[in-house]
Amino acid sequence: MGSLTLAVKAAGLSFLFMGSFGLAAPVAGASHQGGHEGQAADESHEGLGKAYPIAGAPFQVFAGRSLEAGRGQAEAAIQTVLDALRIMLQHPADYPRFDESLKKNALQHVVIEPTVVNQEGKEFPFLVARTNVPGRVKLLISASSLQHKDYLGHPDRLVPALAREFQWVVSKADTSPKAKTVQAERDLTRTRIRTDEDIRRMPAEERARHLRQLFTTYLKTVDDQHSLKAQPYYEVGSTAPVSPTQPDSTIKLYDIRVREALERIVRDPYFEERTPKAVRSLLNGTIWNASFVKIDQRDWATRTRVLPEDKAVVVGEQGRRIQPATILVNTYRTAAPDDPFYRETKGLPMGALSPDQLAKVIALEIEHNIIEKSMRGHVAQDETTAPK
Repeated sequence: MGSLTLAVKAAGLSFLFMGSFGLAAPVAGASHQGGHEGQAADESHEGLGKAYPIAGAPFQVFAGRSLEAGRGQAEAAIQTVLDALRIMLQHPADYPRFDESLKKNALQHVVIEPTVVNQEGKEFPFLVARTNVPGRVKLLISASSLQHKDYLGHPDRLVPALAREFQWVVSKADTSPKAKTVQAERDLTRTRIRTDEDIRRMPAEERARHLRQLFTTYLKTVDDQHSLKAQPYYEVGSTAPVSPTQPDSTIKLYDIRVREALERIVRDPYFEERTPKAVRSLLNGTIWNASFVKIDQRDWATRTRVLPEDKAVVVGEQGRRIQPATILVNTYRTAAPDDPFYRETKGLPMGALSPDQLAKVIALEIEHNIIEKSMRGHVAQDETTAPK
């Protein structure tokens, strides 16, 4: 098929016909935001292809109409997903987010499409989208991604990645009131925003001094919601949580540890050579918060968040517009094998890392995700992933 484009409305999604797979690729950005009015549209399963029920599952797997089920790689993709879900159903206790989604009946259906992209055209291997039914979501799976990652015919390889996606299933299906963020004051008028060229010319000590100055203006190292208040902490290198002596002891300990780590990033030549984007982002106004948090309902070890463009702020005498970014470190989680900093953590909880280890973790998170994450939909997750 040539480069033909044709908009089609189906299953609450917009489809864009493309050359990829010779079939149609869904653009799921609109329904990713979801809505809670009405039920009939999604309950009818209109616009979906062949259904594949799974014994013991409260949801069905559908082949998207554009997938041409029963042909070659499309059939292999469907079978691989079915087998992976059966494995998880047989051992639900091994996959707590999946098990939680079953108990809450959060997943309405799974749809396998040739390619899954959002409204900005960014491709996803998986995408969770809200439906018109409160408390229920749908999971879109890209057949192209399954093929690219060599999952076809290997459901055991797919299971870990698919299981992780169920944290988004649980999150997006959650309709309970979310905690409100307490806005911390930032002194923007006195903030001097350095250019990337300025930063490249700055000696290490000057970069460290500039970083310390930013701590007095907009750069914060404690999360606005103080989610670590009265929580236990870890000694460096230990896996045993320690009870705090005062309600704010854990907050203060991790505040100090983060600041030590950030100073290492801007001062040590190691980071200038290997993660230059991290060095620049800490000094040029990009990062507004780097902090430990306690978010039990999230399986991730670190997360980058960037405010959308319509929430940009004006900073400094130059009047520069900034989309503030936040780097969160989930204290009690361990790194996943596909995290870029996995080897650096030595299997320890994130809160047990030394300042040197933490510096590498934060630098790699910034280097890999400060731009990409802001474009791939994580911005919209801020309101749904606040500590409770």
